Amino acid sequence: MKFGIIVFPGSNCDRDVAMVTRDLLQQPTRMIWHEENDLSDLDVVIVPGGFSYGDYLRCGAIAQFSPAMQATLHHAEQGKLVLGICNGFQVLTEAGLLPGALMRNRDLHFVCDRVSLRVERNDLPWMQRYQKGQIITLPVAHGEGCYYAEPETLAELEANHQVLFRYCDRDGKITSMGNPNGSLNNIAGICNRQGNVIGMMPHPERASDPLLGSTDGIYLFEGLLQSLAAIS
Repeated sequence: MKFGIIVFPGSNCDRDVAMVTRDLLQQPTRMIWHEENDLSDLDVVIVPGGFSYGDYLRCGAIAQFSPAMQATLHHAEQGKLVLGICNGFQVLTEAGLLPGALMRNRDLHFVCDRVSLRVERNDLPWMQRYQKGQIITLPVAHGEGCYYAEPETLAELEANHQVLFRYCDRDGKITSMGNPNGSLNNIAGICNRQGNVIGMMPHPERASDPLLGSTDGIYLFEGLLQSLAAIS
């Protein structure tokens, strides 16, 4: 499986993701400069965290127009896999690949912490290594991570089981105290209706190396590889 990681001016988590896919998991990985428009050699496109184009206008607003993101739209339309992390999630919503928007955090403060998440489903390739209802811990680092959607869109997300992760307390209860940014329905990660495009605010790549004290994040990537192995 070949991974591609988009690099925008302002990306700062691209090498962290490559450390997981290329070094820990030994998978072919190439960095995609934002001006590239041919992603035909890739199986998975990852839009990493950071501050694409300096977050001018609003987070992800400029990145959506880059040649690499236009090619990512085509990649997703073919049913291929896309993952957006933090700023990448913001870019995916701006590009229309995922519904809703990411707004300023509830308390208008940048949040940098480790948070508890409840896994809401595990039937997608990325989610194979998790158990439904499992509580995991991942880092967050964002100022605009409050997930918002209109009531009709929110109802569709819930009805179609498109919510993958929710912020929770350590016991798995969905509470306002366990919600670091005010996201509606405590949403931390979602997928599109087809399940091939995923966006999440927490950083799985920062909890993948045992040297960092946690491996809850690497299961996201391992699940994808496990799913591929089962098919081949």
